[in-house]
Amino acid sequence: MLGFDPYKVLTYKDKDLREAVALEKAKVGTVQEALSDPQKSEIFYQYMELPMAGWTDESGKYCKGIEDYLPNAQYETREYRALVIEDILENWVTLSRGGKFHAILATSSIPEAVEYYRILKEKAPDLKVTALFDPSIDNNGGAKWKEDGLVEIITDYNEQYGQDFTIPTFARMKKDIAARLAHKKPYERIDRAPELQINLLIVVDQMLTGFDSKWINTLYLDKMLQYENIIQAFSRTNRLFGPDKPFGTIKYYRRPHTMEKNIEAAVKLYSGDRPFGLFVQRLDKNLEKMNAIYAEIKDLFEQAGVDSFRQLPEDVTERRKFANLFREFNEYLEAAKIQGFIWKRDSYVFTDAETGKPFTVQVEIDERSYKVLALRYKELFSGSDGDSTGDIPYDVAGYLTIIDTEKIDTDYMNSRFVKYLKLFQLGTASEEALRQAEDELHKTFATLSQEEQKYANIFLHNIQCGDVIPEEGKLLRDYIIEYISKAKEDQIHHLSSALGLDEYQLRGMMSLHVTEANINEFGRFDALKATVDKKKAREYFEWLEGTKIIPPKVPVKTDKLLRDFILSGGFEIRMP
Repeated sequence: MLGFDPYKVLTYKDKDLREAVALEKAKVGTVQEALSDPQKSEIFYQYMELPMAGWTDESGKYCKGIEDYLPNAQYETREYRALVIEDILENWVTLSRGGKFHAILATSSIPEAVEYYRILKEKAPDLKVTALFDPSIDNNGGAKWKEDGLVEIITDYNEQYGQDFTIPTFARMKKDIAARLAHKKPYERIDRAPELQINLLIVVDQMLTGFDSKWINTLYLDKMLQYENIIQAFSRTNRLFGPDKPFGTIKYYRRPHTMEKNIEAAVKLYSGDRPFGLFVQRLDKNLEKMNAIYAEIKDLFEQAGVDSFRQLPEDVTERRKFANLFREFNEYLEAAKIQGFIWKRDSYVFTDAETGKPFTVQVEIDERSYKVLALRYKELFSGSDGDSTGDIPYDVAGYLTIIDTEKIDTDYMNSRFVKYLKLFQLGTASEEALRQAEDELHKTFATLSQEEQKYANIFLHNIQCGDVIPEEGKLLRDYIIEYISKAKEDQIHHLSSALGLDEYQLRGMMSLHVTEANINEFGRFDALKATVDKKKAREYFEWLEGTKIIPPKVPVKTDKLLRDFILSGGFEIRMP
């Protein structure tokens, strides 16, 4: 699977181009003039009804389309190039994934490449752009014009990256450009140094064949290609690279309808007329798949008796199913984001390729629900749903656990808390009104982790029992954090008492948030274990297991309990 996502970009309206060609062929200046003469009117409408791209009839004869009548000059104006650049810049952040990936702009000639370079310098001075073409002076763009452009490009490159290339050493500059784009020696860690990167490379013919980099994810084409040249050029983007690059994006501008036909012909030749899997699904299909998978996830939780995604299902098989569905959902979501999906829009209008009629896809999931699901997914790894023992038997994708769930909106949850509190303190609210307000508040708890939900419910119960009088202006999350902090303090104290160890040292280790790899760095874990009162530890484990324990087993059990406690961030232990 190559993973191409090609887009035909129209810089001119088809209607305007048809009309311009039809008027020229009818040898008139206006539509009114064409309609006033029957002979000219017939010619005018003959061209107005032509397809935009040419085609081959049943006899094998090629029939011209509107784009065949357009002069090359149509695509050589500054206004046209400004439109191409406008499209590139408008979608730059989305397609480059915030500058993580690089792109190539392929042009039709050296003068065009230089012109694009100069316009981009003017329109996007912060974008790091350079150009690459054959430095030999014999070209159709004029030797002096090309040499001046080349000197300008090399000078700018030297200033940008602290180099000293010249026209005679341009071959070295090409190698330097290739190394930067591929993140190869000496630029293996260039992803951490954006100032050393090239955002966009402008080319004519070079780098469209042979060059290979997983860091290139977009190809902008302002030139006509055919057959193997299309596949080779497209393949500059097809090396997949994690969730941020599920496919390569191609955008083509020059004679777009003809290029579309050329792509179809190239695919037919390349794939043996079996293009399935060669091109990725479009946005409408990805949104529809997102809706379908979200419906499955909702049904899964509802069937498990869990409302509002407030916790993971209890059954292991249901958790495993959720892990698979959520991972699959994210594959479609990442593709949709590259294709233009944003959370702020919940409705997208498309045009049916066969009927030409518009249709709408309504996105069923909102960002808040997605982040709640992401929080539940994280809990498959962390065991924060209350089960901190055993391994996670799920087919999970690690990168999904870094989804930012910290920004789930807490304002709504706090507004429900304030509403419930007012009704509760009023004393005259009906049981139905109070129950409804409490239900609304409980539904917002889905945005909390399982541990946070536990203490939110304890806090709410304490209010209802009169054990706590809420302070005016204090947020619900503030109370939750206080309760969790107090619980952590108690957990550390209980473990220290049970094992007779140095509580101060244990608190210090907990504050470091150590991992399995560095828990004993500088011998700190061994030092902590050395403070354990072996007699107290033995008495604790004998009480816990209800049986006598031989002394050699006590250090082993102590190590396991203490290690699990520290690495998990603490948990309640049973106390005598």
